[in-house]
This record gives sequence, C-alpha cells and structure tokens, in this order.
Amino acid sequence: MGPAVVLDVHAEGAKDADFQLPAASVEEWEKRHGRIPQGAIVLLRTGWASRWPDAQRYRNQDAQGRMHFPGFSAGAAKVLIERKVSGLGCDTMSIDYGASADFAVHHLALGAGLYHLENLADLSEVPESGAFLIAAPIKLEGGSGGPVRVFALLP
Repeated sequence: MGPAVVLDVHAEGAKDADFQLPAASVEEWEKRHGRIPQGAIVLLRTGWASRWPDAQRYRNQDAQGRMHFPGFSAGAAKVLIERKVSGLGCDTMSIDYGASADFAVHHLALGAGLYHLENLADLSEVPESGAFLIAAPIKLEGGSGGPVRVFALLP
C-alpha cells in the first residue's frame, strides 16, 4: 500500500500504440504536484482497459504476433527507482510497451525490488495525486506472480 501517483498518457497512447512514457513526463508531473513521495505506487493510465473484454483489441497484435500497447520507458523507470517508489502499475498487459523484445523496464524495476500491478481494470476515477492504493494479494501456490485486488481510496 502507498500513495498513488497517476501518469495519464491516454491521449498519447491513442495516437501511438507503442508510446513509452519518457522520463521528462515524470518531471512534468512533479512540477504540477510536487516530488513523487517515497513508497508511492506509480500507475500509468493509458485508457487501454476500455478495450477489455475484447482480447484482440486489448492485445493489439500485428500480423507477426507482436503486441502493441503503451508502457513505461527505461528512462522513466530509472527516474522512478531514484524516487524510491515501491511499485509500478498499468492498465495494459505489461509495464513494458507491448512490442518490447528486451523487457528493459521489467529488468530495471524487478532488479530494484519494485513490484508490478498489471492489467488494472479501471484507472479512470483515480486522480493524478491524492489517492491511496491498497493491493491485497490473493494467495496462490507457486509461480512468480499472482492476482491481487486493488483498491484506491480517493481524497
């Protein structure tokens, strides 16, 4: 659990399915809302959740089977790691953009001890700042990940 930070890129993602949040966008958010607090959970609002339950639209695969949806860039992940956030989340299938071949954001974030919240159902009501997020794990045996119930307490 921790303070929620929402980076809204739905307009950019609508224009470019391979959009990657640049580090400069994190700094722009901080100019409007103040420094991202330590322990924050940073959520990328792409608007992609509106494509569910149509799996084809949600995955957005090309003829080669490569998916296309927005995500964090490695540069943004580095800035967020420096801010000592506790987790990254998104309303897409991955914190990396869909066509990623090297999953650089996964490697950076997991290497720094951050957790990921992916496939978040709806971030439309969560404000850019001021909310508090609770991620309640659902116990599963085995595996490296699992489902959670995510609650946003709004101001």
